[in-house]
Amino acid sequence: MTRAADLCVLGDFAWDVLIRTNTELLTGGDTFGEVVLLPGGSAANVAVWAARCGSRTHFVGKIGRDRMGEMAVENLDAEGVAHHLVESDANVTGSVAVFVDHTGERSMVSGRGADFDLLPSEVPRDVVASTRHLHLTAWSFFTDPPRSAARAAALLAQEHGATLSFDPASFQMIEEMGVDQFLAVTQDLGIDVFLPNKEEGAVLTGVGDPEAMARELDALYPSALVILKLDADGALVWQNGAAHHIPPATNKLVDATGAGDSFAGAFLARHLAGASTSDAARFATTISAWVIEHPGARPAPDSRLATIIGHAARSHPAG
Repeated sequence: MTRAADLCVLGDFAWDVLIRTNTELLTGGDTFGEVVLLPGGSAANVAVWAARCGSRTHFVGKIGRDRMGEMAVENLDAEGVAHHLVESDANVTGSVAVFVDHTGERSMVSGRGADFDLLPSEVPRDVVASTRHLHLTAWSFFTDPPRSAARAAALLAQEHGATLSFDPASFQMIEEMGVDQFLAVTQDLGIDVFLPNKEEGAVLTGVGDPEAMARELDALYPSALVILKLDADGALVWQNGAAHHIPPATNKLVDATGAGDSFAGAFLARHLAGASTSDAARFATTISAWVIEHPGARPAPDSRLATIIGHAARSHPAG
């Protein structure tokens, strides 16, 4: 029998080819920098950060039957994430080119690997049905597959009493898909926690002020707690018709890769452990601040990170 999880995350595992320069990259030019291979994928990042922050976490996804897939299994094992990975002979394990410029800002090019080919029949029903909370990202919604698999998982989880969170993932991909189409495939999910950043919120609402944006998002997803990630400005919690601002925890940007994913994983870990919404958001802001001070979406933990997580765990022990 599958052990019940606090959190099940369904979506993409991909390897990030991280390219970071210390000077401006000119068209046709050359420069030195860092080129490294790091574990990533938005959904897998959320699962790993939730596990690091104390949640019993399961991950559902699809990988290639290749060395990169073997490494994905090894990585999730090392992170303590229970995994349910479909292996594909037809697709390679996902990969993403991540370009981090000399200011720390990042741009990505996502390949279409096995993670974009998950089918409804491949969703492990016992895993999804036994979780307390299911998290999805919009990377599972921009194409079909895997959209139908993600929607089937959402319905199954809710039928068994689970709550649902959703990260809209990419303002550019929402624009390319079309806002109306994006809303058509997400508004009927019964989302309980909606986790956009400011750019995604602006595309979905057409407004730029964070409080006005959160108010509009609340109208679009009326069953959802809205947690608006504001990068250098912290976060905004919209709950019961009121805005609660969470101040930023750092301005020492080295690499923005994975900041939103770490925020989501950390927030869900504390939220599911019983912390108040504001306390969970404050903790998530602190975790994402630590992340952006290091290269990559999942930097190796250090003593400072352990102290941050340990303090939160003592305040709100996970059940």
